Amino acid sequence: MIEAKNLSVSYGRHIALEDVSIKLDRGDVTVVLGANGAGKTTLVNALAGMVPLLSGTVMLDGRNITFEPAHNRVKLRLATVPQGRGLFPDMSVEDNLSLGSFVSDDKDEIEFRRAEIFRVFPRLKERAKQASSTMSGGEQQMLAIGRALMSSPAYLLLDEPSLGLSPVLTSELFKTIRKIADKGVGVLLVEQNALQSLKIAEQAYLVETGRIVDQGPAQGLRYDASVIDTYLGGRKALPAPVKPKLIGN
Repeated sequence: MIEAKNLSVSYGRHIALEDVSIKLDRGDVTVVLGANGAGKTTLVNALAGMVPLLSGTVMLDGRNITFEPAHNRVKLRLATVPQGRGLFPDMSVEDNLSLGSFVSDDKDEIEFRRAEIFRVFPRLKERAKQASSTMSGGEQQMLAIGRALMSSPAYLLLDEPSLGLSPVLTSELFKTIRKIADKGVGVLLVEQNALQSLKIAEQAYLVETGRIVDQGPAQGLRYDASVIDTYLGGRKALPAPVKPKLIGN
């Protein structure tokens, strides 16, 4: 389990996160929803060790990693796919994947991981020698996730993975994320696609102006009036079915 308590982060005088607490269990998808600028990316970066904390603690499987640098957190099996993917555009698919395996010197293990990723994302195998910059947005997102999986993470942080993808590719992506979690990986999913996210998630948190304003089982929040109004396009609840009148009444 990842358990973060009372995280606060500032950029100069701007408080980006204030007293945020969140849990992430192995095998679960936990989704974080919020508007642009709400603090979602800052939360991912705080968990990944990419930004300093004003206060708070981060525990990973009972170990305090609050002051561990980002590269050490990867060695402790916490991987991140940042917003924008962070690929090296002139490098091939194979070389980008190899960068994710720096935590291991075991060539057989690295080859096994690569084969597993090619099985999950067969399109990457087809384009193994191709420069990542020449791939579609969906293929690049597959590669970014594949590179993170090369470190054999127990926990995976995904920041807006569906951004810029077509509805078809988005649907495929969310199915893959669910499969990754079903293999025992704890997935923290930061998304603006609330409907798709809540469908595959166990837990959900709502972030506004750097604070957690609601949390609970994802399926419950799918039917929460405030969530529907803010994140699901203001859909109205279906009217209750009308009972047919009996003849003679």
